[in-house]
This record gives sequence, structure tokens and C-alpha cells, in this order.
Amino acid sequence: MSRWNHLKKFRIIRLNATLIPVYLAEAAQYRRFDLHPVPVEASTPEEILACAADCDALVVSPASLPRQVIESLNQCQIISRLGAGTDKIDVAAAARKGIVVSNAPAFCVEEMSDHVMALLLSLARQIPRMSRHMYAGAYLQARVEGVRLRRVSGSVLGLVGFGATGKAVARRARAFGLRVLSTRRDMNASRQEADALGVEMVDLETLLRQSDFVSLHLPLTPESYHLLDDDALRKMKPGAYLINTSRGALVDEHALVACLREGRLAGAALDTFEGIEIFTEKEAPPSHPLAGLENVILTPHVSGLSVEALEDVAKTAVENLVSVLSGHYPPPENIVNRGVVSRFSLAPYDPSLFAE
Repeated sequence: MSRWNHLKKFRIIRLNATLIPVYLAEAAQYRRFDLHPVPVEASTPEEILACAADCDALVVSPASLPRQVIESLNQCQIISRLGAGTDKIDVAAAARKGIVVSNAPAFCVEEMSDHVMALLLSLARQIPRMSRHMYAGAYLQARVEGVRLRRVSGSVLGLVGFGATGKAVARRARAFGLRVLSTRRDMNASRQEADALGVEMVDLETLLRQSDFVSLHLPLTPESYHLLDDDALRKMKPGAYLINTSRGALVDEHALVACLREGRLAGAALDTFEGIEIFTEKEAPPSHPLAGLENVILTPHVSGLSVEALEDVAKTAVENLVSVLSGHYPPPENIVNRGVVSRFSLAPYDPSLFAE
């Protein structure tokens, strides 16, 4: 008998299985534990509850789980996020309901950090524009514009947020000779890691005024919504660039368009958006004003993707699920609603559960 035989009694729903199909690494983890989640495509609260109201566990990718859904999940023990961000899940409602919300907080730190640096260098060296000139045979125009480029080494990078990804970007940026500033919610926290990386901790306004590149590295919360509004964007150093790989709604996109059109900012590189829907079955070229600006680089929310990242997120998300259904909390760092008291009398995390 399989050591995971006890998991067969649980009803597991895997949401958004058409929009985001079960990928190979995820399927391998299900086979590892002899799990057979039910793949479902549902987006509205009514659709989700029609198929998941009686589930024991929910595995979600980009799904939105508002309070009305969570309050109706009377058997659910865990909402396991196949990713890091949980701004679409009412985490507080889950805590009140005694449902553990877990995620994979560090699965794509390296990928996102690489992507940020790729965007920074593409902005600094104007790679997309130069490529267009090349294909158009506009060689002289490329050289005319090229002599106006500025050296990356010695420029200032401002990191808004200093979590795992911010630190990984700082390590890369320092190797390129950038001076790195950072700000974070708790400015009284220890500066030992910042000092070791050569990062200067400053307040947000100082960072905006001094940075040649501003990169966002924080979650979307009610407090951080439109953190970079029109006022904040106009405090940025004239000719600076904005990079956002975190959450689109951290930035007031209409104010950003205005600053870019005016030439107040030199450019922006965005991988995540408030006004462009990336997770949709009906794909079409974006009609947002950002897409019509030549000084903007857009990528479709791919900064966290790689073979290795998908393997990591699948392993973490499924082990979180198995841990709870086996009577234990997931690792503390993977619990989004820290301090949640499960309705199912869970024991502390037990790493030996996954010993081969």
C-alpha cells in the first residue's frame, strides 16, 4: 500500500486548468503523491462554488477567490497557490474560516532578478529601438541615437522593496557598477544585509529623486495600491526609467503614460499590468496607451518563468497541500496567513514527512 494512500479520500480542485493548464512538473508532483486533482475552469464566484464548494483543498494559479467564495468553503483545509502573489485571494477571510493559505514565496527569485536586469540593460542600451533600426536599415539613425546613450556603470538604481528579489537584483546590479538605493516598509529593520550588499537605505522620496532606474519589488496591498501615482512619478529624477515586475496596480498607469509622453521620464519596462489583461482566453494585441509608446518595453508577465522555476513552484505548492492533508502545517515561510488556526487541528510542520 502506498504511504500516500490516505490522500485518496480528499477532493482536490485545480482551478483555471484551461487558462493555465497543468504543466509537466506539476503533473509529476501529483504522481509523486498519487494525487488526482479535478481540473476545473471557473472564474466567477458562482462558477467556482458550483464545482468547489465541497472540496478539501484548492490549488489555484491566477484565480480570484473573494470573501463570498471562501466563506462557503466549509470543508476546505488549504488554498495552495501555484505562485507567490496572493492579492487575488481574501487571505483574511481564509484565516477567519480556519483555512490555510500557502504559497511558494521564493520559487522565481533568480528568474525575476535576471529579468529586471535584462529590462534595465535593454532600457539603458535601447536594445528594442536599435533592433528596429537594424531591421529597417536605419543604420545612421541608430548611430545618431547611440551617441546619446549613458553608461550603466555609475548610474543609480532604486529598489522599492528589499525582500528576496530586491536583494538578488542588488547583487547583480552592484556587479554592473551601479550604485544601489533601497527603501522598505520597516525602515527600522536591521541593515546588516543591505550593508553587506553595499545598498544604501533611504526614504522613498529620496530614492525617487536620485535614481536613474526605479524598480518595484513589493506586494500589492491596499497600502501599496498606486504607490507610484502622478505625484510620486513626478518626483522621479528627470530622464529616469521605471521597471515593474511585481504588480501592475502599484503604478497609476495613466499617470505613467502622461509622464512618458511629456518626456518627464525617459522610458519604462513593465512585465505586469493593471490595465492589460494577460490571463485571458481571448488573446489580442494590447490596446492600452502604453503599447503605443516607443520608449516602453512590455513583456507578458513572464519574468518568473523558467523550467527550474516551474519545478520549484510545483514541488512547493504540492508539498504544502500534502502537508496539510496529512495533518501538518506547511513550512512557516510558506504560510501566507501566518498565525491561522486551522479547523482541523494541524500539528507543526514535519520535514520528515517528505523524506525519501
